[in-house]
Amino acid sequence: MKKTLGWAGLAALALGLPAVAQETATAAAQAVPVIDKGDVAWMMTASALVLFMTVPGLALFYGGLVRTKNMLSVLMQCTMIAAVVMIVWILYGYSFAFGGGISPYWGGLGKVFLAGVTPETTAATFTGGVVLPEYVFIAFQMTFAAITPALIIGAFAERAKFSAVLIFSVLWVTFIYFPVAHMVWDASGLIFNMGAIDFAGGTVVHINAGIAALVWALVLGPRVGYGRDNMAPHSMTLTMVGAAMLWVGWFGFNAGSNLEATAGATLAMLNTFVATAAAIVSWALVETITRGKASGLGAASGMVAGLVAVTPACGTTGPVGAIVLGLAVSPVCYFFVTRVKQKFGYDDSLDVFGVHGIGGIFGAIATGILMAPGLGGTGGDDFVMGAQVVTQIKAVLITVLWSGIGSAVLIYVTKAITGLRVASDDERQGLDLTSHGESAYHA
Repeated sequence: MKKTLGWAGLAALALGLPAVAQETATAAAQAVPVIDKGDVAWMMTASALVLFMTVPGLALFYGGLVRTKNMLSVLMQCTMIAAVVMIVWILYGYSFAFGGGISPYWGGLGKVFLAGVTPETTAATFTGGVVLPEYVFIAFQMTFAAITPALIIGAFAERAKFSAVLIFSVLWVTFIYFPVAHMVWDASGLIFNMGAIDFAGGTVVHINAGIAALVWALVLGPRVGYGRDNMAPHSMTLTMVGAAMLWVGWFGFNAGSNLEATAGATLAMLNTFVATAAAIVSWALVETITRGKASGLGAASGMVAGLVAVTPACGTTGPVGAIVLGLAVSPVCYFFVTRVKQKFGYDDSLDVFGVHGIGGIFGAIATGILMAPGLGGTGGDDFVMGAQVVTQIKAVLITVLWSGIGSAVLIYVTKAITGLRVASDDERQGLDLTSHGESAYHA
């Protein structure tokens, strides 16, 4: 806070009187960080928007993509993963990610059970002297931790044991998500100190989950009847509704990562609009060229691909660069979803790797290009595109290796505890009845 000296004080200060100089120094020493009510209100809203992405957004998006007999199982997996991870986040996850430790790989045990956190403690923002109540920062980051393992559901949809899903999710956030979040976003983190840019979670969320999804698909094997039975989405209406909810919630995801209601948040918001719009158009064009018709599934896929790609770049690229990013990412993801998956024969049921993994990798690397001030980005006069791209690639490789190797180990640990896959007869009947004893529909 600034201390008002008054006209007499200003006159004395102009004369250089010692008493006033001492008063000024005392005022500076007593200055305290500022909590802006607008920032707090925005971050509370952003936290709720990210939750909205998970339930109902992701749950409906994924649920519409599976067959009728597995709709409820997807809703339950999304809901339970979010609930369990929120509890884990409070118990030790926040400490592991942002506990104040100096390790480049994890935050330590300093804030286990939120030790030392009170309504008066604060978290830093990107502006010196401006802070947030620590509770709202905890809540915001908690919603990121909750949605990330839920993204992986799409790889093993329609065939994984419910118990395995929950056990793996707890292990995965503990040994994969929390360390990567620390490495990327904490001031002592390995990737943070490399200078890599990940504004809202391209590495932490999308590459991390996408690589884990690929490992799941490879280990678990294809669904019964894959390649023979009709496995088309049972409700494109619900899928489109869920995708639209994701887009709306993503403004909390991206603009919320600015941590303040300032111009930086408005840039992230605008980029989230236009990159997504461009990716939808681009996916539709690719489908029209390759198969003669643009599909609703393609529009929904392009929507998510654009959102994923712009996530790491949303705070550092200009709007025109965001449009270019959206136009470019859809053909890349389309190629992996339609060609690469078919070529290698893995059953990534809902294309988590092809959209989140590949879209995240593409966006993370492109961030190093689009940050250039000559392309409308926010890089300073000393920005060097080549060096930044190399740094971005290093961050991607670290995330890929950490998630890939770690997820494989944790999948086999889960398999040893409870097994991974339901019985073939249960899979044919559907997980709604066999895993939960009820159906999504009664008509």
